[in-house]
Amino acid sequence: MHHESPIQRRKTRQIHVGKVAIGGDAPVSVQSMTNTETRDVAATVAQIRRLEAVGADIVRVSVPSMDAAAAFKAIRAEVQTPLVADIHFDHRIALQVMADGVDGLRINPGNIGAMDKTRLVVQMAKDRGIPIRIGVNAGSLEKDIQEKYGEPTAEALVESALRHVAILDELNFHDVKISVKASDVFLAVGAYRLLSQQVDYPLHLGITEAGGMRSGTVKSAIGLGILLMAGIGDTIRISLAADPVEEIKVGFDILKSLHLRQKGINLIACPSCSRQEFDVISTVNALEARLEDILEPMDISVIGCVVNGIGEAKEADIGLAGGDKRSILYYRGQQVDRVENQDIVDILEKRVRAEVAARRAARGEG
Repeated sequence: MHHESPIQRRKTRQIHVGKVAIGGDAPVSVQSMTNTETRDVAATVAQIRRLEAVGADIVRVSVPSMDAAAAFKAIRAEVQTPLVADIHFDHRIALQVMADGVDGLRINPGNIGAMDKTRLVVQMAKDRGIPIRIGVNAGSLEKDIQEKYGEPTAEALVESALRHVAILDELNFHDVKISVKASDVFLAVGAYRLLSQQVDYPLHLGITEAGGMRSGTVKSAIGLGILLMAGIGDTIRISLAADPVEEIKVGFDILKSLHLRQKGINLIACPSCSRQEFDVISTVNALEARLEDILEPMDISVIGCVVNGIGEAKEADIGLAGGDKRSILYYRGQQVDRVENQDIVDILEKRVRAEVAARRAARGEG
């Protein structure tokens, strides 16, 4: 049940953050940011590895000091995922992390002091093929722009972004992506729409400071969904006051719902009602927990009765339609077994892992 997305994505120039292509015809990438103390190398490496395990394409690390920059070098040596250093104001930190192998910078060129400092950073980034993300936030606009507009507006965010773009253009640096984030969905959507009409750089989408797990997921899904449906956006970050691993999961769920990415389990499950023949909710929760390490794209259908269960199961890679004491198991559209309801979770997990192994073997992978 894998579908091509009908979305016509905006044409942008392409950049690379390490091995990950962004823009052009590349898939929309999903990233998160560590929330550990960067100077705690072991904790930060452990968190990055957890993000890697759920499929993060890129991880951003805050580097607020030279001590953190020294730790970043050790972190870089321990992980494979492309890393972006988040830097504000101090150009020396940018120079240090570039020397130590960073894959991208999040730094606003207008905020790092005199032009000679900016020129040093940009020249080194150019020499090493390191892209720069211009990151504008509604909560930290320049003072003169705040005074001009009175409050954060879409036009204010875009003017700030274009001010930084102009600096990089003057230095003949075009390995750039841009974000114009706000915590308000309407403001963020308006800013990205306006910016997309004025530049061909790839755009990094996010509803900044979106909130906790539930409310932040809803706001992000609405805001990013609107933009992605319009073909706007080349890389995304879901900003949650939650475990960063959840940001990656939500990001992929958004992209899967729009058929823009296929990675991991797409679990189709009914909300359950009195027709259910087994406890659908606990079954689905258990499956999600057991299968979160699976990155192979796969549709799994778990429906508690036969009213919709058979039709959904036939469309999924692996499907289950609930029955009295024993439920019907489907594989690639064909009924293959009846399973005891108390064994559903174990059998579905076994089936999924066997399917993953079979696909890898067919591709000649170990």
